[in-house]
Amino acid sequence: MKNYKKAEIGKIEDIGKNYENGKAFLHDLIDLTSCEISVNVMPEGVKLPFKHKHKQNEEIYIFLKGEGTMTLDGEAVEFKEGSCIKVLPSASRTMEAKTAIEYICVQAKENSLVQFGFGDGEICQ
Repeated sequence: MKNYKKAEIGKIEDIGKNYENGKAFLHDLIDLTSCEISVNVMPEGVKLPFKHKHKQNEEIYIFLKGEGTMTLDGEAVEFKEGSCIKVLPSASRTMEAKTAIEYICVQAKENSLVQFGFGDGEICQ
């Protein structure tokens, strides 16, 4: 067994055509065991038809293209290309795209990260 797994999701702008609801989930594609990552597109003017929250996972949204608004616990939070937003599990959330948006969403169990960056790395010979 190899120490890596590779999958192709195609061009980000084509995710809406190739994946249900414009979301490519990486959990099953590359057998993730520590988090869920999705690569997402939303057309201009689309608003998620529901609010949701999580039981234990925080979400990190990394916006790659476009502009919109997230409503977090009733507060409108604007985002644009380059915005990064962390949302705690208990926060109610929904999103609306002012323009077509592309973003990555990472879900991971809140307070589970114990090592990161160089603290988790070692130089190999």
